[in-house]
Amino acid sequence: MQVLIVEDDIRLAQAVGKILEENDYQVDMVHDGKSGLDYGESGIYDVIILDVMLPKMDGFEVAKELRRKGVSTPLLMLTARAQIPDKIEGLDSGADDYMTKPFSPAELLAHLRALTRRTGQVVFENLEVGDIKLNLESHDLSCAGKSINLSFKEFSLLQVLMTNRNQIVSKDTLIAKVWGVESTAVDNNVEAYISFLRKKLKHLVASVQIETVRGVGYRLVEN
Repeated sequence: MQVLIVEDDIRLAQAVGKILEENDYQVDMVHDGKSGLDYGESGIYDVIILDVMLPKMDGFEVAKELRRKGVSTPLLMLTARAQIPDKIEGLDSGADDYMTKPFSPAELLAHLRALTRRTGQVVFENLEVGDIKLNLESHDLSCAGKSINLSFKEFSLLQVLMTNRNQIVSKDTLIAKVWGVESTAVDNNVEAYISFLRKKLKHLVASVQIETVRGVGYRLVEN
């Protein structure tokens, strides 16, 4: 799951990012409202964690502008402003949830799980396509009684493809989802990990294959 953190307190942003990364979230972070809006408009994120007091644009403005532009990504307001009028303003601006500082890691993770359930993006233990099953906790890929453990990048890449089964996923989207928007990863990185995954699918004698759509991207298909 890809999360954008928009927080001007760099130490807090890094602490939140570490919590999420330790729980297998992919994280990008920016430190002002204008950058938060630019990143949020990409539509690649599953959740945006948005502070209220930000330079350039405050969180309320960012939320309103994202909603005005049709971005439906769930927004979690994370702020020290705990007064009821502030919460009402945040929710009326387009936020889906509101959490005040300080907070515990368990509380943050619970709010994120609740947001995914609320938007219908229920996080299951396994993803299944055709005869393959991907365990989202252990990162094991299995087929017909055989299983193999995937590296984190292999797992993240296959998760995106399985979630978008039978749909073409561009290399740019895969880089953003797996390596992050600010990553220096290039097409060759994607191609290398696609090759690793194809070898593992072949090892498992899976009927599911990764199809190359020349000049566009990749698609997971069943044979």
